[in-house]
Amino acid sequence: MGAGSGTVGLRTVREANLGVVLRTVRESAPCSRAAVAAATGLNKTTVSSLVADLMARGLVRETGRTEQHGVGRPGVLLDLDDTSVAALGLEVNVDYLSVVAVDLVQQELTARHTPFDAREAGPRESARRIVAALREAADDPAVRGRTVVGAGIAVPALVDSPTGTVRRAPNLGWSDFPLGESVDVLGFPVRVDNDANLGAVAEYRVGSFAGTPDLVYVTGEVGIGAGVLTGGSLLRGSGGFAGELGHLELDPGGPECSCGRRGCLEAVAGIGAILRDAVPDLAPGRPLSGEEVAALVEAAVGRAAAGGAVAVAALERAGTRLGRGLAALVNLVDPGLVLLGGYFVPMGPWLLPRCRAALASGVFAAGPAGCRVEPSALGLSAAARGGAAGVIHALDSGALPLPAAAGTA
Repeated sequence: MGAGSGTVGLRTVREANLGVVLRTVRESAPCSRAAVAAATGLNKTTVSSLVADLMARGLVRETGRTEQHGVGRPGVLLDLDDTSVAALGLEVNVDYLSVVAVDLVQQELTARHTPFDAREAGPRESARRIVAALREAADDPAVRGRTVVGAGIAVPALVDSPTGTVRRAPNLGWSDFPLGESVDVLGFPVRVDNDANLGAVAEYRVGSFAGTPDLVYVTGEVGIGAGVLTGGSLLRGSGGFAGELGHLELDPGGPECSCGRRGCLEAVAGIGAILRDAVPDLAPGRPLSGEEVAALVEAAVGRAAAGGAVAVAALERAGTRLGRGLAALVNLVDPGLVLLGGYFVPMGPWLLPRCRAALASGVFAAGPAGCRVEPSALGLSAAARGGAAGVIHALDSGALPLPAAAGTA
């Protein structure tokens, strides 16, 4: 090994240790340097050096409080510095762009939700709009002056996450598009991932059931995808494409799906299918634009709330079908919690009872408490929040470059 290789190796070890200390402060704050050393197994001198580095980078601060343990000088307590950096998340879907920015403690700084027809725009124009939206978020008054440490982009697609290439996005009409490469002009790291995966990350880190290690997040957008967490880590599969719940075949003789097959869960219980059944007089016989989806969901929910028999029956049928599809997934991965997101949330009062019943009857080996099915509280920003949360997680794990120390290039 040459001298250069040794230097790189030492730098890599230090970056990993910076991530370890940052994560420990997040989990234990307010905490002393001695407590960080005890928790990490690093010696006190190394911890002091790493903490000084993190403070110079604007990631950790001293609280001004002290803690006394036995004899000797009291330890000054540390906390995360929530004033200096920001992480961005963006979801591109068939009918909208959703952008959020969060600080180091994952508190929301700003959020924007904009109607946008990504299918009509095509991948290249969508990439330009994504770049513009991320730049606008970075220039928002709540974010301006902070260091943007990275962005996570969520797409309803099969995504080669290491390269950011969108392999197949049936509902967007994209295939083999190098989205990661196309947005690599922002001056900060950008990661691209499947929307359901990032929705699951958001639920785990900041959702109503945060910290649940074995959960499934189901998108309720034009398509149906599932982000699966096992032991707090994403289940990706050999090619990174695990979780394509929407293309589980429920009825071989059923309606045609956007993927080209018939009777997929998405084709019988996706938002488009639900709207055609619930408001047949309003739903056109073609793919819906973003504004149309939102308006028709509101109409379907309104009719169901008023006791409209057609709307209620359509939502209940969809709940049963969704529960059958979920039962297959639950039998395979055994989560303790399934969270329904997107447009499934406002439809929840009619979807959920039938969904829960079908799931319970279809699960073979339910645990003592069974698998809960609940609506997400993150709304249409779940995947975007997951994109931002993934950036913070990457910082904590040493997988992203940390911001430069003050006074350095």
